[in-house]
Amino acid sequence: MRIGIIDADLLYRKRHRFPNLACMKLSAYWKEQGFETELLLDYSQAGEYDRLYVSKVFTDTFVPEHILTRETTIYGGTGFFYDKAPVLPEAIEHHTPDYHLYDQMVKENSAGEKKKKEFQFYTDYSIGFLTRGCFRKCSFCVNKNSTGAVAASPLEEFYDPSRKKLCFLDDNFFACAEWEKIFSSVLETGRRFQFRQGLDLRIMQKRQMELLASGKLDNGMIFAFDHIKDQELIVRKLELLREVIPVSYQKVKLYVLCGYDWEGTWKADFWAKDIRDVFIRIKILMRYKCLAYLMRYAAWERAPEIYKGMYINLSRWCNQPAQYSKKSLREFCTGQGEYSSCFRYLTAFEALHPEMAHYLDMKYEEVQYGKIYG
Repeated sequence: MRIGIIDADLLYRKRHRFPNLACMKLSAYWKEQGFETELLLDYSQAGEYDRLYVSKVFTDTFVPEHILTRETTIYGGTGFFYDKAPVLPEAIEHHTPDYHLYDQMVKENSAGEKKKKEFQFYTDYSIGFLTRGCFRKCSFCVNKNSTGAVAASPLEEFYDPSRKKLCFLDDNFFACAEWEKIFSSVLETGRRFQFRQGLDLRIMQKRQMELLASGKLDNGMIFAFDHIKDQELIVRKLELLREVIPVSYQKVKLYVLCGYDWEGTWKADFWAKDIRDVFIRIKILMRYKCLAYLMRYAAWERAPEIYKGMYINLSRWCNQPAQYSKKSLREFCTGQGEYSSCFRYLTAFEALHPEMAHYLDMKYEEVQYGKIYG
């Protein structure tokens, strides 16, 4: 039996550079059963396989309807079913991934050192979930039906010693009661590691911060600052973090959610309030010498044009550390040219909301060293 595997995000999202864990597990399982598996790099040959698996993570990834309606097709993932995505069968869920599934694709697209780095998650990392679930029940999250964090896969289940780094996709690692025992297995490998989804800074205590800092962190520390209502708690935790990690350590990044209305109404005045709240959170992060990375909820695309443009400006500025750490938002937009859409949106926003003009001039170093705006 020939089995075709489609990573739909890879086909649709031209800049997508992260392997699909379910696809790799499916491939490994069926190879063990003695069958041939192959990653499809387009849909044209889908009919040549006895069985076709299609997986996607993102809801806006397009998959042709005729692919999904084939009798031989099985599809799944949060991109199709979001919070109701069915889990993989136990024997597949707990199978070591086939880290060679993407080899041919990587070989064809990664010539040169710069390109090799672009594909590093396909070549350098062991990837998996140490824990699953979260107790937060955030209404925007695929885990909103989860009741808590529990141990999922032991590290040895997906650890490949030939790969020099580890990448964990856990939803809320430190919310798991067994976190310390699990984390010790990570430290024992001596490998660099990252929690790609971010960690819940709000629940972390000094002991957890110290152990995290004692490991070989890959790409620094990543947390989340989703809601303005958490600002006092986040500030307390950042104060504690800076007791453990000196301010000179500048690889602390927090995801900043925007475009999401926690009340679920998205009224006309929401967009200005949301952008103001983004600025306030960025100011707090600058004060503690942390990077901000904007995560735009899908609703941002239906914002009025000026606000939509500002979400784009903020993302382009924040999500490039070299720009964020050296320039104010105003300097960044001005640098794009006075005829650019970037500058036009900034100017229009300032005219509409002069009360927020001071936020446009915030600079990472100046906020850190005492020149606090607003």
